[in-house]
Amino acid sequence: MVSPDILTNNSSKLYGSIPHGGELINLILEGEELVELKQRSISLPSLLLTKKQLCDIELLMNGGFSPLNTFMDETIYNNVVETMTIDGDKDDGLLFPMPIVLDISKESLDTVLATDSKQMALRDEEGNLIAVLTVSNYYTPNKENEAKKTMGSIDPYHPGVSTIFNTKEYYVSGKLEGAQLPVHYDYNGLRRTPIQVRELFRTKGWENVIAFQTRNPMHRAHRELTVRAAELNANCHLLIQPVVGMTKPGDIDYHTRVKCYKEIIDSYPEGLATLSLLPLAMRMGGPREAVWHAIIRKNFGCNHFIVGRDHAGPGEDKQGNLFYQPYEAQELALKLANRLSIKILPFQMMVYVPAHDKYYPVDEVPEGLETANISGTKLRHLLRTGGEIPNWFTYEKVVKILRDSCPPRSKQGFTVFFTGFSGSGKSTIANALNEALLEDGSRSITLLDGDVVRTFLSSELGFSKEHRDLNIKRIGFVASEISKAGGIAICAPIAPYSGARKFARDLITPNGGFIEIHISTPIETCEKRDRKGLYAKVRSGQLKGFTGIDDPYETPENPELRIDTTHTSVKDAILLILNHLRTEGYIN
Repeated sequence: MVSPDILTNNSSKLYGSIPHGGELINLILEGEELVELKQRSISLPSLLLTKKQLCDIELLMNGGFSPLNTFMDETIYNNVVETMTIDGDKDDGLLFPMPIVLDISKESLDTVLATDSKQMALRDEEGNLIAVLTVSNYYTPNKENEAKKTMGSIDPYHPGVSTIFNTKEYYVSGKLEGAQLPVHYDYNGLRRTPIQVRELFRTKGWENVIAFQTRNPMHRAHRELTVRAAELNANCHLLIQPVVGMTKPGDIDYHTRVKCYKEIIDSYPEGLATLSLLPLAMRMGGPREAVWHAIIRKNFGCNHFIVGRDHAGPGEDKQGNLFYQPYEAQELALKLANRLSIKILPFQMMVYVPAHDKYYPVDEVPEGLETANISGTKLRHLLRTGGEIPNWFTYEKVVKILRDSCPPRSKQGFTVFFTGFSGSGKSTIANALNEALLEDGSRSITLLDGDVVRTFLSSELGFSKEHRDLNIKRIGFVASEISKAGGIAICAPIAPYSGARKFARDLITPNGGFIEIHISTPIETCEKRDRKGLYAKVRSGQLKGFTGIDDPYETPENPELRIDTTHTSVKDAILLILNHLRTEGYIN
């Protein structure tokens, strides 16, 4: 996988642990080669990289994914999926548990293959050149097998599985030539490449470093866990390296988290810990991901890695069952520790013992003593309701940062998203809700009715599935911006497809509340009403592709509310909605 023509760093000159595979990859060209690459890229077809792809290519090019020097070709991809190794030797091969792939559409692939050079320019969303890829291998993956083997599930409720299933048709590979790392405008003093982190260790004289991975705000339990790790491993220091790329949907945004990290790092004994950020797109892959995280930290120069409870786990499925057992990731990481050449430090969950005013691993609590803990769910509830967060759990400055970022629901923006057949009563209820909420007057309100949006925002779109999905995505984007600004968005499209509705939910929930209301009026009732005469046109053959008649409607499985207007008046529907909003804390 590591070819001789790739720019590498002599591992004998590196400070810190030996990189995975022996050499630390560096794909960024310099001097005349870089000038030539930029000139060559001007005439090449371009691919705009997604956020996930930008995260992956950054760690490919700076050596975080060593020994990989490009996106995986079909052979290596299959080896990784089936054996967790690059060479396919399950027992003794070089470990790499997670596929690193570049997915593209058939249209994009055909465009590249039609050129003589078979090259394409990889750019960020602003058009900045990141790299040039010469396509020498392309293939259609077995996505279900990839999900089953790497995530241990084919349930699309798992965020990693969902990501795999939503990749484009083809994966491509070939020689990768780097122009620059993706551009960041925030926290540049904390964004360090593997070389820079190793140089930081050299400057500090740190020979033994424990890496700590997190995607959540750190609290006293995390601080005590990491300090304990350093105490139990002589002459070790700590690299706190939180993820600022992509984490689990619904996680606290990384800007808030970085503010928390900067506060908590000062609570460590002087000279013990340092903070550096990792632009990783997490897959939430539990056991395999823990091994992957260890490899990455090895490439950053660390020789110890903490694996905690439910490491990189996505939590529960829709039935309330855990995707992974709490210590499943630890077990796999420990099993492979010798082949990883990094010491795995498994830790139990830390709990507070009030009688001692001290934290203990849950399996070391003195017999007979009570413990206390606040789960992430409980913390979010306290933030949402304005409840007291005790000092034993976290620091006052961290609480203030979290409260500023996560105000109570009564001060948050939110989106009410109606869905249902034409004629079900969506628009009527949406208009009535708009008037009812205007009476409250605490927030600005925007009504995004389906017909109005079609006129002013999506006038060029038809009614194919692709265009219907795009219409809902546009509505979701506008609603997310309204919610982010603290306003209320009321949306009333038909929104027949579950995937597009989920896209809207995932886009909005990081910035505010999302209340999906299925107006479940039966199609027979809607057709009898037929206020717009659309059903009559369908029956006469004048309209095709009409939702509920000759185009499917995917019924929401778990909406916040379900209202059938056959026997529910508009007034009663509004009362149901307002009661729900009050119960959930969105309005007083």
